[in-house]
Amino acid sequence: MSTAAAPTIPQTSVTDRLPALDALRAIGAVAVVGHHIGFQTAATMNTPWGGWLARLDVGVAIFFVLSGFLLFRPWALNAATGQARPRVGRYLWRRALRILPAYWLAVLVCLIVLPQNRPASVGDWIRHLTFTQIYEPGQLRSGLSQTWSLATEVAFYLILPLIAVLAVGRSWRPVRTVVIVCGGLLVTAGWLALLGIGWLSNGLHTMWLPSYAAWFGAGMALAAAHVALRTGTAPAAFRVLDDLASAPIACWAAAVALMAITTTPIAGPRDLTGPTAAEFAVKLALYLAIATLILIPVAFGGRTRAKEIFAAESARWLGTVSYGLFLWHPLVIELIYLIDDRPLFTGGLFNTFALTMVFGLMYATVSYYGVERPLQVLGSQRRKRPARRGQASGTPTVDVAAPAVAAPTVTPAPTVGT
Repeated sequence: MSTAAAPTIPQTSVTDRLPALDALRAIGAVAVVGHHIGFQTAATMNTPWGGWLARLDVGVAIFFVLSGFLLFRPWALNAATGQARPRVGRYLWRRALRILPAYWLAVLVCLIVLPQNRPASVGDWIRHLTFTQIYEPGQLRSGLSQTWSLATEVAFYLILPLIAVLAVGRSWRPVRTVVIVCGGLLVTAGWLALLGIGWLSNGLHTMWLPSYAAWFGAGMALAAAHVALRTGTAPAAFRVLDDLASAPIACWAAAVALMAITTTPIAGPRDLTGPTAAEFAVKLALYLAIATLILIPVAFGGRTRAKEIFAAESARWLGTVSYGLFLWHPLVIELIYLIDDRPLFTGGLFNTFALTMVFGLMYATVSYYGVERPLQVLGSQRRKRPARRGQASGTPTVDVAAPAVAAPTVTPAPTVGT
């Protein structure tokens, strides 16, 4: 049913860009850096609080849920407001401009500069340039092991238009849409069952998209609910999201409590040992709940002090360059250990983290302003020229800007964040 109750908190418009969400990228990226530094310095395995470092890969869940929310929202919004669907070609073009240039540069640098990768084979180049490095075991190279999550994101990007058309249908019915996109839970559950009976590999297939369909689907469901609330087409039950958003401290405290549970063995080992199917399932479920509790107060409800903090210019800037931090910080870690001649599992946690953040942000800044942003602007300008010609000749065009996706996430091996 699409019978609506007017949104209880109307202060934000349905067309608002939700700038506070930019800061979530920064939180996810910094968390993942901490996760990797904890492993590299062995603090994850050798300290009483190492479990918290091990589970900082929850940043992966934050990014995947945020991607589902941001990328599906234009389809839901256009359906709810009676506009034409976003153009698939434009959507894919924007994704390519956002992801490919800096990623290809990182692949080039890592495969050439790092001695562990030399000589890189033709297969190494093809796999990493085409995001197919996760479909065979043992193909992630030094400085690029985090790109498993980017390959998973790209798979989601490619199938999103089809899912969006099926979920939205010909008329806006938000409950139906939410139910359909929540089918991602069933996909992940089925995948976990196959892992449990041994038909799939815990070392390889835990990197593939079906493992994380529930995370992307949850983000899409939240996007549909958000649009329904802001357009007055939501059932009364959806109001709980705005109610939760009015208590951000409570939501985030609950997220921290769930995080504490993940630090126990229930969510699997801290090291690179692969989890059992049951442990993997527990981690996926807990991380999904944590990411959702973090996202709701930032995306839903009215204007709050918490949102103002998240929307601050400095926080948004960190979110803007977080994709570069994702791409370059593993290379920075490798270079620190090479230049300082450090053996693996040595070094101080805090000074290594500080060095990685400083140089990672430097690389990220150069990447964004020197590569990512100029090519996005250039590509957008070229894309607009034929559109203007089409308009001049009477061909209608629909230009719905898709929000920028969350910077993809990183983890060092073929499990959630390890």
